[in-house]
Amino acid sequence: MLRKLYYHPILLITFLFNCKAQSHQRIGGPFENAEFMYIGMPKHIPSIDTSPGWMEEGQKLLITGTIYKKDGVTPAPNVIVYYYQTDTKGAYANRKYLDQKVARHGYIRSWVKSDENGKYAIYTVRPAAYPNRDDPAHIHPSIKEPNDINEYYIDAFVFDDDPLLTSEKRKAMENRGGSGVLRLLQKGDLQIAEHNIILGLNIPNYPVANNKQEASSGRNIGEDVISFTPYHAWGPDRGTKTCPICKYGRYQGVLYFVGKNTNWEEVSKWLIYLERESFERQKYLKVYFVYGNELNESNHKLITHLENIGRTLNLQKIALTFVPSFSGKASEIDMNKINPEVENTFIIYKQSNIVAKFINLTPTQKNLSLFSKKLDDTKGDFFHINR
Repeated sequence: MLRKLYYHPILLITFLFNCKAQSHQRIGGPFENAEFMYIGMPKHIPSIDTSPGWMEEGQKLLITGTIYKKDGVTPAPNVIVYYYQTDTKGAYANRKYLDQKVARHGYIRSWVKSDENGKYAIYTVRPAAYPNRDDPAHIHPSIKEPNDINEYYIDAFVFDDDPLLTSEKRKAMENRGGSGVLRLLQKGDLQIAEHNIILGLNIPNYPVANNKQEASSGRNIGEDVISFTPYHAWGPDRGTKTCPICKYGRYQGVLYFVGKNTNWEEVSKWLIYLERESFERQKYLKVYFVYGNELNESNHKLITHLENIGRTLNLQKIALTFVPSFSGKASEIDMNKINPEVENTFIIYKQSNIVAKFINLTPTQKNLSLFSKKLDDTKGDFFHINR
């Protein structure tokens, strides 16, 4: 027999109101002056944009990259990026022709739309910081996807070489859409920043594509690797605690993490493959094996074990390192969110930014080919330009 359910009218109204409120939560949370994005927006928006600031006297700047869906892999076409910035004096300068409703954004404001491959490019002038303040110089970007998701802002673009961008400010970043840090390359008089955007990443209330539970380990594609100091038992920095990202962050790097469930036979296969890749790519690839000592082995035993692996495999390029634990705060590895329970975590980074990630990847020939292709595909268009 079915039991009849009775609801008090006030409770029922409250319940329905709460459900409606939850279903209409704004994606991205509060966004002051979100409507400014649409004021003056042209009907046709190209994938390559030159801002009004390009004609200013100052450092010319190109920001270019790919916009990806939340998986960090699938390119996202037809995504609008609205941006505004200060001029070379640190002011949001006004102009007579500017719609005064958006005067607080200044005249250096514009739009760019990703092409069919998710690519975009912005030519502008490098902004100056606000006068007499300690905020780093920055550019404000916001996103409108080609769907019914409302516009939302992502992390401001800031500059890695800006002395105002302190460690504390880096750690406080939300990584909305990925890291906002621009790492600059120099080509003649032009500074170039390769910068990818990940839709929905760290955006509150963003729709979840599916509820499939998969193993999780490491920071997200699009975020920066956080510097940490493992002990080097084998390799160029043998006998020291050296941060891989700080010392070798310019080109591509691979961080190969293993923890509680290490399969040492597979480790050897991976190391042989990665050593070969290191020789082929020379200075453009650095590889670090990082063991999380979750089983509390003695340092002497662990160092001896890693030395034996390095010697047996005749490793000349790869660094074999370890940290006391992936949750350890002393080495600061904890901020990279490595899961010690998975068999392995591979992070591929370029200029300190995560461009690919694999979890529980076995060293089959198919996966080795996949890994090599991923290294090739994530080089970018300006890989060989100096900083």
